[in-house]
Amino acid sequence: MRAWLVPLFLLIAACSPQTAQPSPAPAVARQDVHPTSGLAVIPLTITPVTGTPHRFRVEVAQTPEQQEHGLMFRTAMGADEGMIFPYDPPQVVGFWMKNTVIPLDIVFIDSQHRVINVAANAVPYSETTLPSQAPAAAVLELNGGRARQLGVVAGTRIDW
Repeated sequence: MRAWLVPLFLLIAACSPQTAQPSPAPAVARQDVHPTSGLAVIPLTITPVTGTPHRFRVEVAQTPEQQEHGLMFRTAMGADEGMIFPYDPPQVVGFWMKNTVIPLDIVFIDSQHRVINVAANAVPYSETTLPSQAPAAAVLELNGGRARQLGVVAGTRIDW
């Protein structure tokens, strides 16, 4: 082999395309969805004024249609589950229990993520309006009696 061919051979080998390893598929964030409602499920933490924080997984009723349906016709809900209804902008709201089978605690939350007031143990099927006492940025529905059990009162912090 001629001496000038060796450097040319090395140069060609160095410039040859390398076999590319396939790059891993980008990670896709999985969003939890409730099996009954089909709504997104997010984490929520209640931090009582006195007591320890408690974590929940709550469905998000985002649209007016989802909010109108809420927990109607639901026959059961886990102890650490609930549904949150966000409002932007915050507004005075009223909830009722029409077609709602299970008793609920309805927790009204301000824009600072503090509890305004709690309508405890709302009566199933009642059409009595249960109002917020100030503009609410969100309303959280929990199983009836759960708010009292956890010490949820005006001023309790709720983060989601």
